Parts: sequence; C-alpha cells; structure tokens
Amino acid sequence: MRQATHILGFDTHGQGLIEITRAVSRWTAGQHIEQGLLTLFCRHTSASLLIQENAAPEVRSDLEAWLARLAPESDAYAHDDEGPDDMPAHLRATLTGIQLSIPLIAGKLALGTWQGIYLFEHRRRPHRREIALHLIGD
Repeated sequence: MRQATHILGFDTHGQGLIEITRAVSRWTAGQHIEQGLLTLFCRHTSASLLIQENAAPEVRSDLEAWLARLAPESDAYAHDDEGPDDMPAHLRATLTGIQLSIPLIAGKLALGTWQGIYLFEHRRRPHRREIALHLIGD
C-alpha cells in the first residue's frame, strides 16, 4: 500500500466552472498506482468541487444559473465582509461540496464517459485556489 499527496493550484477568472480533470489525471498517472482511491479537497469556503457533464456546455451554464437563483446576491445577508457575492459564495459551496472521492482502476480515474472534475468558483473576482490531493492504493 502506498500513499501520495499533492496540492494543485488554479487561477480562476471569476464565477464559473473550471474543468480540472486533465491536471488531476496527469498527477494521478505520475504516481504509478494501479488501484486505489483519490480524494480531492478544496481548501476554500467560497469555491467547491463537483463531478459533472463534460460534453454539453449548457449543463454547466444551467447549473450556474440555477445556483445563482438558489443563493442570489443581495443585501439581505449579515455576512458581506468582502462584498455582495461573499455570503452567496459560501452558500453555493455548501450546496455543491468541497470534497470528492474517485476510485482508481487500472491506473486511471474511474470517471464515466461524460464526467469531468470541476472547480466551481463562486466569487466574481479572480482567485488563486488550491486543491489538496490524497491518493492511496497499490
């Protein structure tokens, strides 16, 4: 049994989904582990991780629009230290989650045909986001 850890950094350009599948897959392949489990952890409270459709961009834009309706920007929140998108970003991260677990089979992430790994930036301004990776297996 082996373990490996790493932190990947990503620059965001404001709100939206950023596909990080290739970066995660590249690092995972470099660990030469054939079977195991990869855990991804977003080290932020106003960004999140999800596995989602990677073929039709309308899925991603519809998801962004739905979350904007569910947790809208407004002046009704008590927490607005960093502006009107501050509390809605925390709510959206709570709804979508900050951790993923993906099986590794035959040295590859066991993602479905149309699945991709996404970093979901919930803030309007650009940020540097970090995703901690932990891989355990044989």
